Order: sequence, then C-alpha cells, then structure tokens
Amino acid sequence: MDEQRVRGGPPQWWRHGPPWWDRWVDGERAPRWPWRSTVFVTVFVLVGSNFAAHGQEGQRAALDPFARVLLLVAGVLLLWRKRYPVAVVFGTAGAVMLYLGAGYPYGPVLFTVALACFSAIVAGHRLAAWAAMGTLWAGHVLVAHWLYQWLPPSGDSSVSWGEEIVVATWVVAITAVAELFRVRREQWVRERAERAAAARRRADEERLRIAQELHDVLAHSISVINVQAGVGLALLDTDPEQARTALTTIKAKSKEALGEVRQVLDTLRTPGDAPAPPRPDSTGCPSWWSRRRARA
Repeated sequence: MDEQRVRGGPPQWWRHGPPWWDRWVDGERAPRWPWRSTVFVTVFVLVGSNFAAHGQEGQRAALDPFARVLLLVAGVLLLWRKRYPVAVVFGTAGAVMLYLGAGYPYGPVLFTVALACFSAIVAGHRLAAWAAMGTLWAGHVLVAHWLYQWLPPSGDSSVSWGEEIVVATWVVAITAVAELFRVRREQWVRERAERAAAARRRADEERLRIAQELHDVLAHSISVINVQAGVGLALLDTDPEQARTALTTIKAKSKEALGEVRQVLDTLRTPGDAPAPPRPDSTGCPSWWSRRRARA
C-alpha cells in the first residue's frame, strides 16, 4: 500500500501539507519573490492575448501599445503578490478593468486578477479580495450595459445577461477555490504547530527524566563518598590501610560520577548521537546508561 495514503482516506500531504510547505509556514522568513511564476504568467498573458485578438478581430479593439502596457502592468504586479497582496489584487483588478473598458479583447489577462485574488485570500485578506473581484464585476456590468455606447470599439452592442452570469460564475469559482485552499492552509499550520508542541513536550519530559535519573546517580555516589569519608576519618589513626582503601573508593566514585555527568551532558549536546555502551563501575554495578535502559 502506498505509504503516502491512509486507508480509505486522502493522501498524507492533503492532511498535513505538501513537503514544500515548511517555507510557507515559517513566519520569521520573508516571503520569496515569485520571479519564475510572474515571468511565466506575464509571457503567457502577452502571447495569449495576441491569439485572443486574432480570434476576436472585428468584435473588439485591436491591441495597441497602450493595451500591451496594461497587459504588462497586470502581469508584473504579480511579483509583489506575496508581500502586498491587497495592493496587488486591487492593482490587477484596476488594470484589467481599464483594459476591458477600452474595448480590448477578452483573454488570459483575466488570469492575472484571478491569481492575485487567490494569493490575497490565501494570505488572509478575504474582504479585500472579494471587494476587488466585486468591483471588477460591477465595472464590467457598467461598461457592458451602459458605458459601451461611448467607449471603443465603435458600433459595439450591450452584452447579454447570460454572459454576465458566466462572468459572475467565474468570479465565484475562483474565490471558492481560494477559500478552500485557505482553510486547508490554516489546518496545515495548526497541525504543524500541534506536532511541534508535542515534540517539544516529549523533549521536555525526556530532559526531566534524565535530570531525575542523574540526580539519583549523583545522590548515590555522594552517599558512598560520605560514608567512605567517615570511615577514613575514623580509621585514619588506628587502621591506616583501611583508611587508604576508603580514600581510594572516594576517589574512584567521584571520578566515576564526574565521568557519567560528562557523558550525559555530551549526549544532550549531540541529540543525534547514540549513547556510549554501558560500562560497569568499580563496584560491579551497571553504569547510569545501563540502568536507564533497564528502566525503559
């Protein structure tokens, strides 16, 4: 079975976001400039509008330098759609409205305002996107049913309301898709945050567990040192050999405790490394790591 798909459910990326989503949800990183997509869309609009002009020759005004400037402006504005989505959606809507109001042919220029609206809604500026699209549609209705008499091309007639319904449907479809993606984006961000919080919580619990076990190790070693120090002081004059043994034990236990503390600190500094293998201490008991693994 495909690992990316849950049994009877959608693909894994649909529930948790695509692999490239990390750079979208990093709030401290500035948005990247969408150079490639902007260049592609601008070239597509300029070339596609030429084909649209040939297809609508005699029905709409021919493309002139002013029309190409408007097409270029509508495409280049998309370069700022991630940094200034509100300004871009209103700017593209205004450029497209001016383009259509001048009687130039319908075509891929509408794709620029659609992409700007999509970016604005995904960025959370829903009202601005809806207002820009509503203004564009209202302006189109105004031009197509009233102002067409004074605007080029000459001899143009009003547009049927059936075409206006098609345009309205197109606007609603774009905003609906953008709203769906925005909802999924918010869910992805929330799930990523929850998983990050769970990972931090597990790390904190692991640190607390290590601190507790390290406390137990140090308490045991200090207790042994304290007992042996008392024995050494008591037998220093009467039994020097036994006192020497007690001092040797103190030295060994203190060195062993210091080594285990260093081992734990080194492991915490390098979380990707595996812990050192367990070594028996001077009394034959397993070291801290072996005791920890035995408890786990």
